[in-house]
This record gives sequence, structure tokens and C-alpha cells, in this order.
Amino acid sequence: MEEAALLEKARAFDLDALAEVYDRYSPPLYLYALRLLGDEALAEECVADTFHRFLQALRHGGGPQSHLQAYLYRMAHNWITDIFRRNPARWQELAEDETTPEQANSPSLEAQADLLLERERVRRALMALTPDQRQVVVLKFLEGWDNEAIARAVGKPVGAVKSLQHRALASLRRWLGKEEQG
Repeated sequence: MEEAALLEKARAFDLDALAEVYDRYSPPLYLYALRLLGDEALAEECVADTFHRFLQALRHGGGPQSHLQAYLYRMAHNWITDIFRRNPARWQELAEDETTPEQANSPSLEAQADLLLERERVRRALMALTPDQRQVVVLKFLEGWDNEAIARAVGKPVGAVKSLQHRALASLRRWLGKEEQG
């Protein structure tokens, strides 16, 4: 079912449509949250709260009129941003505590250590970006979205998305370059 038709049925509280919205968007939202949060439980909480807020908005006559995917990602992004505003030290905790299934299955301790260090380095670099820059980079390069979809998700014109992306990549280059030298 196309997104517009799905959204129309969801706005009417059609249970099949609501289930399809969840089935379609919860896995990629979870991965998005996991990439930014580095914590499975927090990623699950983010997805649950995103859908809870979506249903609350629908119940009160709000929610998206179009671009459901962008709306859900914006809500998840706002939730993630709130988590880190309330606890800025969380960024460092995540970088230090991160382990992944890939690391657990890695053939050698050296490969595990290298992977952990590289992920920590990239995560720290991402955390150095502004929230808007971070969202654009994650949606563009990790989620594979085009600029128009990103613009809808962040509520900015395509030109602003391109500018955010350009500044973010320049910051990442500087940040990662400094870390290699230091």
C-alpha cells in the first residue's frame, strides 16, 4: 500500500493500517536509533515512544498530513536529542561501553579491538556535530535517503540539507584528522 493511502487509513484508526505502519517503519527506526544511541534497550524505547506519540497525535487530530516516514524519523530524532540534552555524559558512556554482535563473532581479539576503536572514533566524531548535522549524515550515509526525503524529515529546504551535509562532512574530516594526529 502506498504511504499516502496507508496514512489515510491510519488516521481513521484502521487496525490493519496501523499494524502495517508499525511493521514497515519500526525496523528501520530501530536501526536508526541504535546507530545514534548505541544501546539496544534505548533504541527499543525510542521506537516505542515514537509510535506512542504518533498514536497520541492521531487520537488528538494531529500527526502528519503527508510524508509519514519523515514524520516518524523526526519524532525519533527529537526523542534521541532529548535523551542527550538531559544527559550529555551519555555520549561518552556509549562510546566506552559499545559492543556489537559483529564484534562477538569476530575471528580475533585484534579484529574486535580494531572494530571497537574505529566505531568509538566515528561515534565521537558524530557526537561533535550539531544535532541537525548528525541527523542529516545518518539519514544520508547510513540510511541511504535522498536529499528530498531528508528535507522532509528535518523540516528544511533541500538547499539547507545540502549545506548541513557539507558542513557536517567538513567537521567530520577535521575531527577525524585531528584524532589521527593526536
